[in-house]
Amino acid sequence: MAHGIRDKVAILGMGCSRFGERWDAGPDDLMVEAFKEALADAGLERDRIEAAWLGVFYQEQSTSKSGLPLSMALRLPNVPVTRVENLCATGTEALRGAAYAVAAGACDVALAMGVEKLKDTGFAGLPERTKGTFEDLWQPGFTPPGAFAQLGAAYAAKHGLPMDELKRAMAHVSWKSHENAALNPKAHLRNRITVEQALNAPMVAYPLGTYDCCGVSDGAACAIVTTPEIARSLGKRDLVTIKALQLAPSNGVEMGHASWDGAHTPTTRIAAAKAYAEAGVQDPRAELSLIEVHDCFSITELVLMEDLGLSEPGRAAFDVRDGRYDRDGAIPCQVDGGLKCFGHPVGASGLRMVYEVYTQLLGRAGARQLSSPTLGLTHNLGGIPNRNVASISILGLHAA
Repeated sequence: MAHGIRDKVAILGMGCSRFGERWDAGPDDLMVEAFKEALADAGLERDRIEAAWLGVFYQEQSTSKSGLPLSMALRLPNVPVTRVENLCATGTEALRGAAYAVAAGACDVALAMGVEKLKDTGFAGLPERTKGTFEDLWQPGFTPPGAFAQLGAAYAAKHGLPMDELKRAMAHVSWKSHENAALNPKAHLRNRITVEQALNAPMVAYPLGTYDCCGVSDGAACAIVTTPEIARSLGKRDLVTIKALQLAPSNGVEMGHASWDGAHTPTTRIAAAKAYAEAGVQDPRAELSLIEVHDCFSITELVLMEDLGLSEPGRAAFDVRDGRYDRDGAIPCQVDGGLKCFGHPVGASGLRMVYEVYTQLLGRAGARQLSSPTLGLTHNLGGIPNRNVASISILGLHAA
């Protein structure tokens, strides 16, 4: 029976570009920016890298359909490079490829890179994909704010929560992210806001206002992974290892019949259960030191607190407003600012989340550093509530 990859893979080094309106940089520049930091952190020669995975979602806007842009930009030593895409879980998918290769013994050192260059497209939200049956038959009139607004309406209806109460909890989610991002020099939006500003912002798709929606940005993030034994041989004393990597895509049930209530994400619940089992986590509420979740919209973060088993059903809005997920709360969430303040360069977001957990576990987060974190979780939700893929990673400090 398979037992997963718990503690079989260590993160040797990580890097993250500054996210934002990077008119000064192309995808190659962003990848190099993240790679330089990761390579220096790893204390490794470039030629030790034996395989690489490149996560890019919008290849029409960012780079080509192959892995060549990564190989050429980083001057990799003619090693295999695989280009991957899995909706908004693309960055974590690149990490999964690299980690699985190391865990399987296919290579000793592997690289995962996620990148996206969206600001140059001119779209205020995510760009349109090239046309085909997916767009023309499955998504007529689809918009992400519209789809996730329905998640909010369904959640409020299911739990009998007045919409004003839900909106105030959503505003707290946004306020919290801006407070955290103000301490992060790599975040796109670093301005502090008030809860009242979020509540009174122009409406996008009821109940989602402007501050409930994450923005569009450019960015890249990178991880170099190896085995714990090799990391130790290279002189690494403090090790962060991967405790779990799990992924659960929709199988059509959400759209096939009325068993799904529209008020949660079934894929997250499935992926979380598998990830906790792989990592040996018995009580996530007590064991997790911090979390980074896919806050494409404030309502998504709120609902995910229940899907991840961190709030009781129907209680997430109250837990949010009580500060449970604030930086000084019981389970800090989005301590770097999240998608809300980094924006969402799709291919990079998953690895950016891992970068924050890795940085926190090693005590390197500066002004936003938490007190002695030991275990962190990242979560991506690619797609829309009724058709998506959920990806979860759990990272922790590794005992010598």
